[in-house]
Order: sequence, then C-alpha cells, then structure tokens
Amino acid sequence: MAADGALCIAGVDLRDLAAEYGTPLFVYDETHIRDRCREAVRAFGPGNVVYATKAFLCAAMARLADEEGLLLDVATGGELHVALAAGVPPSRLVFHGNNKSAEELRTALEQRVGLVVVDSFDELDRLDELHADGLPPPDVQLRITPGVEAHTHDFVRTGQDDSKFGFGLRSGAAAQATTRAATSPSVNLVGFHAHVGSQVFAAENFAKAAAVMAEFAAPYELPTLTLGGGLGVAYVEGEVAPSITEWGHALLRAARAAGLSGRVLVEPGRAIVASAAVTVYTVGTIKALPGIRTYVAVDGGMSDNPRPVLYGSGYETFLPRAVAADRTKLVRVVGKHCESGDLLVREGRVPHDLVVGDLLATPVTGAYGHSMGSNYNKVPRPPVVFVRDGVARLVVRRETYDDLMRLDVG
Repeated sequence: MAADGALCIAGVDLRDLAAEYGTPLFVYDETHIRDRCREAVRAFGPGNVVYATKAFLCAAMARLADEEGLLLDVATGGELHVALAAGVPPSRLVFHGNNKSAEELRTALEQRVGLVVVDSFDELDRLDELHADGLPPPDVQLRITPGVEAHTHDFVRTGQDDSKFGFGLRSGAAAQATTRAATSPSVNLVGFHAHVGSQVFAAENFAKAAAVMAEFAAPYELPTLTLGGGLGVAYVEGEVAPSITEWGHALLRAARAAGLSGRVLVEPGRAIVASAAVTVYTVGTIKALPGIRTYVAVDGGMSDNPRPVLYGSGYETFLPRAVAADRTKLVRVVGKHCESGDLLVREGRVPHDLVVGDLLATPVTGAYGHSMGSNYNKVPRPPVVFVRDGVARLVVRRETYDDLMRLDVG
C-alpha cells in the first residue's frame, strides 16, 4: 500500500500502471503465480503438475509455467501454437480437446507432443488414419467420465454421465475404449484421465473421483492417472476454498487408499492464476435510480470478463486510490456493451465518495477473463501487465482499432 492509502501490487502503484497503459487493464503479480506453481509441485511432485492453459495463456505465461517445472495442457491448435511459439518443448505439452480435428492431431504428432488425451472413438479413428500415413503412435491417456457430479455450475460440470467429454464408465464405453487402445498399433496407452468440473470447493468431490478412477484403473496396471483440475478459488467475501496443498493431500490420500501406486497427475489452472490478478477500470457514468439502485458504468464489461454473464459469478469491488476505505455505497457495476445483461458486479460496494473518473478494480480476475475475452461491439481487448519486485512489464499489448480490421478482406 502506498503512503496515501492507494494499492500497490508487487511494489507498483496501480494508478501509475493505469496512467501508463490505460484501462481496462489486467495486472498480474508474477511472484504470486510462481508461488502457486511451486506449491503445486510440492504437493504433487515434480513432473506431475500440468498447467491448464485455458485459464490464462500468453507467451509469457507459457514460459513462466515451463520455468517452474509445470507441463502445459493445450486444448486447441491455437493453444498448441502459442505454447510452441513461446519455446515450450513439445514433450512438455499435453493435448486435450473433445473434438480435435485431423489437422490438429497431425500437428501434435508431427511436433511429438508428450501426451494426447483421447476423448472419443472418432478420435481413435483419426489416430488410426494418421498412423497409416506414417506418423508415429503417440502416448495417450483415455479421458473417462467417472459419473461423479461436482457441486458447481451446470456449465462447468464435466464428470457426470451426461457429458460431452470422455468415455462413460457406467455405459461400458471406457472399458471398450481401453481394450481397443491397448491393442492398437496407432497409440501407446499409458493411462487414464478424469475431470469432474471447475470451480469446485468440496475436496470430497475430488477424493470420490480419485477413488472411482483408481478402482477402474487398477486392473490395467498403466503407469499414469490424471485427475484433472477444477479446484475452486474464493471470489467474494465469505467464500472459502481448499488450498492447493489441501487439495493435494485429499487427492493423493484417496488414490493411495484405493490401491493406486502409479503417477498421479493434476491440471490446475484457475488455482494457479485467478487470485494473482486484478482488473482496473475507469468509471465513466454513475446513474442513480431513486428507490431502485445505482449503476456504475466502466470502460470494460463482458468483453473482458464474461463470467458474471455466463455463470452468475460474483466479484468484489474497490477503489485503488483508497483500498482500505469503508465501502458503504451499494452499486451495480456494468460495462459499456449494448446488453442489459452486461454486468461485472451485481451487488458491489464502493466508498461513498466515488466519482466519475475514478479507477475501480475487481480482484481475482486472473482466470477466464483475458482468455475468454472478445471483441463484442468492436471493443479492443485490454493489455496484460506482469509486476514483480517493483517493476512492471507489458506481456500482452492493448489491441488497436486497426487490429480489429486485420482480418477484413472486403
């Protein structure tokens, strides 16, 4: 905190960052990210932590995760391209996705990615065709749907029987896929994968999935089992989430209790980056509707953070100039897009002296903000700044209006 009560992150005043880079602006504490990476490696062991890049990916983040000993989970050709362009060795990449194209798979095999997580019989067919074309058989895990329903939003549940992901355990598809993959010359089956959902707070959900998967995997005696990610983080006052260390203890205890002796891998994303960042906006309009509410409109919105619109997600609000001030004024923070549903904070609290031109920040925006951003209403996407030891570095520049036209050909 600065001498006048303003917020500093890693020794850098947010007001200075906003003045230099403009708003909206994502600000990441690089040391915080590295600390979470190291905590995960301590909890699960070297080589067993795979960063889920869908949470937040740019070249700088890919290099950081690799430097800290994490493998990287990529789910599309685009994520694969960014990771490779950042210099991450292909052997340290895990290629995910429920509908990988033949071209995406071809690239993965040509680059010799470390692991492919197979999601369907159609994907096995594509791998057969690529092998027939002379490409080498990749190491693969089969993604299994374990029938475990996590207590989270419907849109981010993935482990229940009714899911677009994986081979169903109860239906018999998992056993059928295992038999096929184990006897196929097109793949080298090295294990199984399961993921129950995202933003999960209850450690017992993970433990249950670990027990179910360990029981299924044990007879096959394969060397690896990946138990996904999905560990929740606290976004608003009153929420409490397990730490990465607590998550690790629960998962590994359940896996070992079920008799699993091989490597257990995990894929944290949100837990690594979410709480490392804040988004800084500028207040442009304050509209008081007597007897109803006060709207505070900022210069971003659903284009830089769609989570409140998609999932009803909650966030806190504060003013960087007075981070410790009493937040006595109840407001609804909204964006600048042409949607009534374009809101960032449904019930936010700010100091009573909020004025137009103030900087307003929302914390815990390091995951699924930048990565899910869009150009709706042709709004350029914000820049990303990493701060560490009093120094700020721009890792993603702000888009320009000219960038919005780069793909136009007519």
